[in-house]
Amino acid sequence: MRTNYIEHEVPGGVPIKMWTRGVPVEDEASRQLANAARLPVVYRHVAAMPDVHYGIGATVGSVIPTLKAIIPAAVGVDIGCGMMAAKTTLRAEDLPDNLAPLRGAIERAVPHGRAPGSRDPGAWSKVPNAVDSAWARLEPGFSALTRAHPKLEKTNNRNHLGTLGSGNHFIEVCLDEEGAVWFMLHSGSRGVGNAIGTMFIELAKQDALRHNANLPDLDLAYFEEGSRHFGDYVRAVGWAQSFAALNREVMMRRVIQAAESVLRKSFQTHVEAVNCHHNYVQKETHFGHDVYVTRKGAVSAKAGQLGIIPGSMGARSYIVRGLGNPESFESCSHGAGRVMSRGEARRRFTLADHRAATEGVECRKDKDVIDETPAAYKNIDAVMEAQRDLVEVVHTLKQVVCVKG
Repeated sequence: MRTNYIEHEVPGGVPIKMWTRGVPVEDEASRQLANAARLPVVYRHVAAMPDVHYGIGATVGSVIPTLKAIIPAAVGVDIGCGMMAAKTTLRAEDLPDNLAPLRGAIERAVPHGRAPGSRDPGAWSKVPNAVDSAWARLEPGFSALTRAHPKLEKTNNRNHLGTLGSGNHFIEVCLDEEGAVWFMLHSGSRGVGNAIGTMFIELAKQDALRHNANLPDLDLAYFEEGSRHFGDYVRAVGWAQSFAALNREVMMRRVIQAAESVLRKSFQTHVEAVNCHHNYVQKETHFGHDVYVTRKGAVSAKAGQLGIIPGSMGARSYIVRGLGNPESFESCSHGAGRVMSRGEARRRFTLADHRAATEGVECRKDKDVIDETPAAYKNIDAVMEAQRDLVEVVHTLKQVVCVKG
């Protein structure tokens, strides 16, 4: 397979292979990647996706394989964050000229923003047991977690199930290249995942300090197999990843119901639905070794596997099929990737800039979403070109409705 990466040697560490031709990379992100590459538990090399950028704890857009160890901060606190998309039998011409009622119906159906999410009983009445049935699958694992770590009982665990959150989380109605309507959403394990991630990141740091671990960055403290907290973390992160996947499923049902309530034409959703994590860890086999692969802002792209690479509020998104490139540990980017901080975006762009960038999209156009404006992200076309040896495009989507928290 012809590869498209740039390889960097790291003194005292493994190499970094970067799929970043034609896209900018911050110096801070490069330093973070080098720190990860110097960890003694990292296997073979670190892979950086084209959306790579500086992150809290570890670099967003990185794939880090480790031998008999896991780095909680590399997984992060938005455990199991990812995407879900579903193709419908609707066509572009089936959508009304005024999409505001559709956006409003979705916003009423799916709690979003920073509030815990008090639900409107009317909007949720069609399938009253959706959250109950999802939580029934999650509750035994959660009870086991809280027996070991009682502080997790006080999280917004069940209350956040079926809610979107804020920041870069979103729900969209999109059109593909043939005019078919898709529903797409982005969210994760919400408050309970954040609590799990935060708690174990701190425990890993405490362990590292207790054992005088020689780390390039304390944020990269790790648990080794057989250590005090390793098993608990594996169980907790696995549970949070299950929560995230079910959270997206519940929200997708709500989005479909919301659309049914305002659209005149009945429709079905196709089996081309995709539900994939992009902040997670799992055990895989690469280059003949069993390793823990942590994808922080990266998607599994095994040969033939479908994935989702979203753009931004005004840019294209892609349904992709993995090419199984071994050098990327069979991974691809999770989106366009930020090109500047949220604070910088607020300083640099005006409401007029944001409204122009999102012209034709039924979405929020107020000052509180300027940090999510398309120009705050890398050019999605350049990102896709940089990873042409990682995925092939199956569908190209353009949003017509975007819901933000």
